[in-house]
Amino acid sequence: MKNLSIILGLLFITSVSADGHMQSEKEVLSALNKYFDARNAEDYDTVVALTSKTGSLDTNSDGSFHKPNNVMTAEDWENSSQGGVTKVHYAEATQISKDVVHVRFYSEGMVFSGEKASDYRTRVTMNWIKENGSWVMRSAHYSPAAYGGVHKTQQADFD
Repeated sequence: MKNLSIILGLLFITSVSADGHMQSEKEVLSALNKYFDARNAEDYDTVVALTSKTGSLDTNSDGSFHKPNNVMTAEDWENSSQGGVTKVHYAEATQISKDVVHVRFYSEGMVFSGEKASDYRTRVTMNWIKENGSWVMRSAHYSPAAYGGVHKTQQADFD
């Protein structure tokens, strides 16, 4: 009977931790929402504060190669931002080690290039790390969610 109680207890603990109920996962999902709310509001000081001080390893959804580690300032964000609003959908977080939480979700919205608006859909994976007591984004990979669509090579790629 004692062994049965131990086995049932272990099964319960495993199912709770494997189902996104860990405090770290909840904290990271909250930080993720703050991060995208800040991006949408063009609050780049908050975006920078929610990014690792050592920079971010990113891959963009435009089909380009992986980007080198980049430490961006609020001014860098302001100069590179396309503008627009994107929303996070179906976010899932999984703690993969003590100080690392992997997040995946879909993002959809509108982005602007000058006066031209275009729709935007992408799949996103991110790794968030615990840095000085706070969860911050350390890497992000955006891949197009155009139901199989990929970047089509064009002349501007070589300019």
